[in-house]
Amino acid sequence: MLSNLWKKGTDFLGSEFAIMGGAMSWVSERSLVSAISNAGGFGVIACGAMFPDLLKKEITETQKLTDKPFGVNLITMHPNLSELIDVCIEAKVSHIVLAGGLPTKPSIEKIKNVGTKVMCFAPSLSLAKRLVKIGVDALIIEGMEAGGHIGPVSTSVLAQEILPYFKNEQTPVFVAGGIGRGEMIVNYLEMGASGCQIGTLFVCTNESIAHKNFKEVFIKSATRNAVSSVQISADFPVIPVRAIANKASDDFVKHQREVIDKYQKGQISKEDGQLEIEKFWAGALRRAVIEGDVETGSLMAGQSVGMVDRERPVKEVIDMLIQQANDYIENKSVEVENSIISKANINQ
Repeated sequence: MLSNLWKKGTDFLGSEFAIMGGAMSWVSERSLVSAISNAGGFGVIACGAMFPDLLKKEITETQKLTDKPFGVNLITMHPNLSELIDVCIEAKVSHIVLAGGLPTKPSIEKIKNVGTKVMCFAPSLSLAKRLVKIGVDALIIEGMEAGGHIGPVSTSVLAQEILPYFKNEQTPVFVAGGIGRGEMIVNYLEMGASGCQIGTLFVCTNESIAHKNFKEVFIKSATRNAVSSVQISADFPVIPVRAIANKASDDFVKHQREVIDKYQKGQISKEDGQLEIEKFWAGALRRAVIEGDVETGSLMAGQSVGMVDRERPVKEVIDMLIQQANDYIENKSVEVENSIISKANINQ
């Protein structure tokens, strides 16, 4: 039954299970990505701020570790986006995920012209329709429960808005944000999703290169500890980030105040100021993930972090989700069957 529910997703991804790995900067590299794909899921490299040469090396090293399909997540605002797309095309990457803003039609056409699949994030139904119209092959809807940069709408609301519209359409839709159990995957599939994307659960896997300090914080944290960053000025909007609260959370507020003060004094433009604020998270995330600085580093995590109880192999995480999903489907089937038998007995 599960294979039927997400057949559109597995056909599109070319994987055994329609479970995508979320592209997490500094975490979603060759080791984790290949492990997810080898376990039957679909790994996705987080290009982030990588330049073309580094991305080329990462793809090559990933291909040495798996012969299964995987994707690459590219940020649309990257100054070398066109060259990064060329790297993916040259390396024959099967899927490219364009994130961080609305992609241009030329970028989409460039990717599709060589047969590579294009996926994009859709934060609303209107944008989902627009993305499909300009040629995007599949959509990802990610709610505010996710870790890292987030939008203002919850996963459940986005699902109710977008999934019914695409249920009978050809475009696959993958759901992300706050997913930590197989039962939830089944519910979204039954609403019309083609699969899901999971990030937080994979951070504390054996194959993840995240520092042991970083993993330990995840394991000890409760769901409520993963909070959205604070924006201190409506005149100076920044994209909120969900992370486990620590000193870096307070430092981010201070950093905003300093940048806004410089802007008000005419020492910096609004655009440069916003970029400076965004750079805070890039550096802070590396300090936490790679160096293990869990005080002043950014502990980006989704609210499903409360379901992370220990370090496990990637395959165990995926097998656990599949088992939960299948048990849920089987139990529902038994309940329906018992209900039918009960009604039949009453009628007799």
